[in-house]
Amino acid sequence: MNRGKRLHLNLFAHGTGHHEAAWRLPEADPRQTLDIDYYRHLARVAERGLMDSLFVSDAYFGRINKLEATTLLAALSAATERIGLIATVGTTYCEPYHLARQAATLDHISGGRAGWNIVTGSADASSLNFGKAEHPEHSRRYRIAEEFVDAVKRLWDGGIDPALSGGAQPVDGPSGLRPDSGIVGEAGFEGEYYSVKGPFNLPRPPQGYPVLVQAGSSESGRAMGARVAEVVFTAQQTFDAAREFYADLKSRLPAYGRLPEQLVIMPGLCPIVADTEAEARELEAELNEHVNMQDALKRLSSRFEADLSEYPLDGPVPLHKAKLPGEINALRSRQQLLLDMIEEESLTIRQFVRRFANGRGHFAFTGTAVRLADEMEKWFLRGAADGFNIMPQSFPGGLEAFVDKVIPELQNRKLFREAYEGTTLREHLGLAMPVPRYRALR
Repeated sequence: MNRGKRLHLNLFAHGTGHHEAAWRLPEADPRQTLDIDYYRHLARVAERGLMDSLFVSDAYFGRINKLEATTLLAALSAATERIGLIATVGTTYCEPYHLARQAATLDHISGGRAGWNIVTGSADASSLNFGKAEHPEHSRRYRIAEEFVDAVKRLWDGGIDPALSGGAQPVDGPSGLRPDSGIVGEAGFEGEYYSVKGPFNLPRPPQGYPVLVQAGSSESGRAMGARVAEVVFTAQQTFDAAREFYADLKSRLPAYGRLPEQLVIMPGLCPIVADTEAEARELEAELNEHVNMQDALKRLSSRFEADLSEYPLDGPVPLHKAKLPGEINALRSRQQLLLDMIEEESLTIRQFVRRFANGRGHFAFTGTAVRLADEMEKWFLRGAADGFNIMPQSFPGGLEAFVDKVIPELQNRKLFREAYEGTTLREHLGLAMPVPRYRALR
């Protein structure tokens, strides 16, 4: 029974869609992923659907078209009014002062709608683009990331204090106060990995901090999420797995003096929605027909101590050849999820390729809006999710179908808002503005 709770929805904007073969559909144009008008359309459709936020990932390797996240979202802030804007910025190949300025700038120009997705980086290839001999080891990356976040918070808290300069402006002409007249505070941060003196040269962000988002689900990721995250994006294949993850992460919060409502957990959901089950299955079949099996096998073989192309497509996945999560230096929780999926469902190689293609390990759904709303309601009201990270299989059609068909069904069930009630991302998510912790160094 719904007792007044409202679920949260984030759009994960990703190329031409989250299905591996979405770019090969006749109506798709991969060149659009460099076109700001394309992203404006996606953002405006999501805002029309009253979604909490739009999220853009980022990466420092590969040959794909991927615009830099904060720059893209800054442009989208001028094309939207209410929807939150969450940018991925990795901690391993960045500096706290740099990120603090990027995220604070986005929060200021968007009127308090910014979020920062904190990642440590999942690809060894990234190191070679930054003059590093190797990608840091998994647990060390998380230690670096936690210290990075602490340094950034210290900078934001030590920003120019509008309260000392007449309220809205960092400089008050009549009083003669200037940013170098005691209004700003030095960060004075000293850690194992970072040393940041400050002062920060912007006012504290409108939200105090841009909303802090994190996506790691390994043990290191869960520990960091419980300590610093306000939103967690996660990949869970089943309701039971999602409920276990949800309960585990929420149970860790008291150790850091936090309450359950201070963390919003949003599993990824990859929908294909149509008016009938048959139509949805046709859309799914069309996407799967466009999967390049040879390329897919090559990519998935990196997760095994074997070349999957040497095995029969309709034979079982050689699970005994799979690398264990501890044997890889990236996305360990995702590796475990995939291994569990293969074992529990006794997948053939062909089935495994298609399952990975339509969600990369996230929960994939194909069917009608009513059936999808049933599933979302179950996860939401029975302790498996506070909302969902919506990952349409194809853009823009998949997003438009979700907004026009699924959201009205959720609204009819009183599970989703019928109008924005606030103007900031924190207000959308029901998150309080953080109290400044570092004001001593003046």
